[in-house]
Amino acid sequence: MKLGVNVLNFGPGTDAGVLRSWAQTVEGLGFDLLMVSDHVAITPDLATRYPAPFYEPFTTLSWLAGITTRVRLGTTVLIAPYRHPLLTARMAANLDALSGGRLVLGVGVGWARQEFAALGVPFERRGQLTTDHLRDIRAAWSDTADYGTRAIPIWVGGHSDAGLRRAVRLGDAWHPLRLTMPQLREGMQRLRAYAQEFQLPVPALAPRIALKPSASPVDGPDRLAGEGTTDQITDDLDQLRQLGAETVVLDPYNGDPRQTCHPQAIWKALAEVATLIHPLEQR
Repeated sequence: MKLGVNVLNFGPGTDAGVLRSWAQTVEGLGFDLLMVSDHVAITPDLATRYPAPFYEPFTTLSWLAGITTRVRLGTTVLIAPYRHPLLTARMAANLDALSGGRLVLGVGVGWARQEFAALGVPFERRGQLTTDHLRDIRAAWSDTADYGTRAIPIWVGGHSDAGLRRAVRLGDAWHPLRLTMPQLREGMQRLRAYAQEFQLPVPALAPRIALKPSASPVDGPDRLAGEGTTDQITDDLDQLRQLGAETVVLDPYNGDPRQTCHPQAIWKALAEVATLIHPLEQR
């Protein structure tokens, strides 16, 4: 099982130098994947949690591709309806080619109603738009003479029934975000049921979980996977491996933009978790 990191590509403490350090830290610690998130218009419903500057993912990952050599690069998640599907297909194919085939395209439907309005995209149609866009992207990539791309893996987010169906029909992996272990197990049951219903392969599991270490155990039904003591986090990772996860992305962001001003604390936590990488990969 591989481990990735959700890099904070936004907030008052983030700039080119910090992003460079993020990339060098993630790759240097031996993580397999570096991912960034996506927003275009920092509307009021976003500003308190994901304030400017917000570095656009394709631009940022293209720059980080030149700084790194090994680590895979991905989006967690690209909001599919925000861009024309042919533009997304082109940018993704180019980034993948220029980075030596390192791109993972994580995709979601989005949630920020005001941002949809600012971009002139109908919020109520975001699910169908995402489905249509993914079909168009795959169709564009099938024209290898024009796009010349390998099979870029598509990770589909969403825990709803519609999201799970979309993952089965159009995704290479299901990419749920920050759920509890019971939610992840239940989601995998539904995913397998939809795959059986559609007579399609079950997508891989590639969740993004919290990275929220604590000195004392965290209990209760709302405890997120990746939250708690080192033993709890280790156990969550082992349970995910047994559930079939091929990659797990660690998300250190707790919702407070002030975190971006002190990334060293996050890097220290990642260094501690990095000691788990090799044992997990060897199982």
